[in-house]
Amino acid sequence: MGRETVAAVQAAYVLMDREATLARTLILIKEAAANGAGIVAFPEVFIPGNPIWIDAVPIWDRDEAWYALLVDQAVVVPSATTDTIAQAARDAGVYVIVGIDEREPHGTTIFNTVLYFGSDGSLLGKHRKLVPTGAERTVWGMGDGSTLHTYATPFGRVGGLICWENYMPLARFFMYSQGVDIWFAPTLAPSDSWIATMRHIAREGRCYVVGINPCVHIDQIPPHFPDRERVYRKEEGGEDNEWPEPGNSVIVAPSGEVLAGPIRHEEAVLYAEVDLAEVHAARRMFDPTGHYHRPDVFRLGVDTSTRPIVTDFRAFEVAEGEP
Repeated sequence: MGRETVAAVQAAYVLMDREATLARTLILIKEAAANGAGIVAFPEVFIPGNPIWIDAVPIWDRDEAWYALLVDQAVVVPSATTDTIAQAARDAGVYVIVGIDEREPHGTTIFNTVLYFGSDGSLLGKHRKLVPTGAERTVWGMGDGSTLHTYATPFGRVGGLICWENYMPLARFFMYSQGVDIWFAPTLAPSDSWIATMRHIAREGRCYVVGINPCVHIDQIPPHFPDRERVYRKEEGGEDNEWPEPGNSVIVAPSGEVLAGPIRHEEAVLYAEVDLAEVHAARRMFDPTGHYHRPDVFRLGVDTSTRPIVTDFRAFEVAEGEP
């Protein structure tokens, strides 16, 4: 108990094709489980992929067909898509963490969401990214505090944040306060500085950190994709100019030591063993929300209520005898 193998799946999605990407996801879950993984984690918005046009063209410049496709291919929770992933988790006996473009059943706003599935196939919960970054705000709405959770497993509590949420100190602190032992950071960030962030969080939270990126070559953009020549802009001279998603996955120990990766420019699965005893031992010197915290000096207030689009108000009842 407390020891398990985690897999970080650095793979290519099929851009804006939910069923094709789902099929890839099922194969990769089975492959990682066959190689001994008990937790299988996928990148940010892996199903049905990252709306890469937001970095290729000016904001709202003839992107109507792309956005309509994103809405059509986004994942509703729950749905046949989530049921299929749940069945794959149950069949393989593994926990699955996967990023999706999510929408409400009757909505057209998209949320950058991560789903957590138990090894019994249950949907443990989801997290919606709190703040989309830069041009992301043209395609993704904002989450709320109701999805900031961690989840108990036999090998420790799992949780985390999405991409640049990991730079939000208070969000990190709140996750630490819930006792997260294995931190998952699905992301699109390709730089060396991102790896430094993953190592910092591992040392700050005294937890394992798993950063998971997609990896997509320009040739993997489907040939029939609408306005294909405009959807991605190559940056000539850079090492990533042929890679809309160059990868950058990594797994880090609570000490900050890199256990696997980082890997770029190739589809691969990283594996590393995580041990809850290592987390506990690391926190003997520094526990950010325990003996190394000063609640008499610092206080954090968190609103974990949901923010529904409609709230029902009952009419005030008229007291008996009043007109």
